[in-house]
Amino acid sequence: MTENKYSKILVLGAGPVVIGSSSEYDYSAVSVCRALKEEGISVVSVNSNPDTIMTDKNVADTVYIEPLNGETVKKIIEKDIPDAIIGTTGGEAGLEICLELLQNGYLDEHGTKLLGIKPETIKAIRNEQALRDTLANVGEPYVSAKVLPTDAECVTFAGEIGFPVLISPAFTPDFSEPIRCENADDILSCFGSCAERSLVNEVYVRKCVDDYKEVEFVAMRDSFGNCISVSSTENIDSVGIHSGDSIVVIPAQTLTDSETVRLRRAARKIADYLNIEGSCNVRFAINSDGSEYMVLAVEPQLNRTTALVSKATGYPIAQVSAKIALGYKLYEIKNDITGVTTAANEPAIDYCAVKVPRWSFENFDAATRTLGGTMQATGEALAIGTSFELALMKAIRSMNPRTESVSMPKMKQKTDNGIKELLLGSDDERIFAVYEAIRRGFDLAEIQSLIRIDNYYLTKLKNIADTETSLGNGFSGDL
Repeated sequence: MTENKYSKILVLGAGPVVIGSSSEYDYSAVSVCRALKEEGISVVSVNSNPDTIMTDKNVADTVYIEPLNGETVKKIIEKDIPDAIIGTTGGEAGLEICLELLQNGYLDEHGTKLLGIKPETIKAIRNEQALRDTLANVGEPYVSAKVLPTDAECVTFAGEIGFPVLISPAFTPDFSEPIRCENADDILSCFGSCAERSLVNEVYVRKCVDDYKEVEFVAMRDSFGNCISVSSTENIDSVGIHSGDSIVVIPAQTLTDSETVRLRRAARKIADYLNIEGSCNVRFAINSDGSEYMVLAVEPQLNRTTALVSKATGYPIAQVSAKIALGYKLYEIKNDITGVTTAANEPAIDYCAVKVPRWSFENFDAATRTLGGTMQATGEALAIGTSFELALMKAIRSMNPRTESVSMPKMKQKTDNGIKELLLGSDDERIFAVYEAIRRGFDLAEIQSLIRIDNYYLTKLKNIADTETSLGNGFSGDL
């Protein structure tokens, strides 16, 4: 059995509450702190946000509510003299702080060890080019992309990788929603405006995979090379809508056995190459026919998916990651839920979990309800059921207690053309428009061509609609 050799560890928080980085990160940080205290370790926590559980005196022995930056962490290290620091609880900011202190020799100078992730791993995924080079070494495909200076080169490159493509300004300080180009004329018409917004007058061109399914696998690996796949997740929406704004299903429902094996193997292969010590989330885009897949992102830190998958499967990802950081092997970490298995046993899920996002558009009159690559959801509900239909309706009812199904009263008042317009868009109420279209007898193939949602989920929604109809005209779906 591995013996603990640390007496005090510093845990970094994720900073202020922003969309996409709030309570989920706090959930992971609290789990890490508690796992460390179980080992008799004194925990020092730092976060700039006082409204977090990790800054509670019952969670950490010493708490600092200070700005999250390198200088603050230096002062804390000098004062408390921790044996080690864990930055995987602090999101990308936490990793950057740890890398900064490592590169300038500060951690070595003060005898503080970085746990949970190696500096080489941070460098390997810290930007798109680094990740592309890493995946090339692993032999895993990445979305084809280039930064180009002229419209002619953009057209040539797009012809090589195949239309449609997405173009956006290269090297710009502000996020710019990419423009979808279906042909060369589209590129020529928008190249000038994109180049003008770039700091170097160049544009970023990448293959558009918005028609692909988005799937994520969570791998767990210890420092001895033992590795498992905790679970998979699948977005109902295709690539192009942020996973935080999409209905997410656990485990993935539409993958064939061979596709599951391929993506699971790829996730573990990437975790092995990066020498991960803890959890590693790998997001994939996979063609609906299974002929092609690409890696979208690799995240070797605790994040939103950590909390979601932990709650859906009962596998304590953050707690296990903390124990691995201390040097434990997967099979040495007991599963507190089962009492007999260890963290080396992959969860056996014989049910379906569904996450439905919650938005707050009604509080902001000027906000656009269109969903895209930037997360806008401010909350979510997670429900578990013996079927997708049951889990979906439970989650939706948690979000909107005025309805017991996927019916929305105002959708029933719209014309068929009005429903089609909603299907063509991608707003926060689209799932209700899809259900209403199915309830009215729209052809499923037509609906799928408009919204790019797998036919499996359309069929499941039809099951709900057929059941509602069979119960008689007296049931409207409303309380």
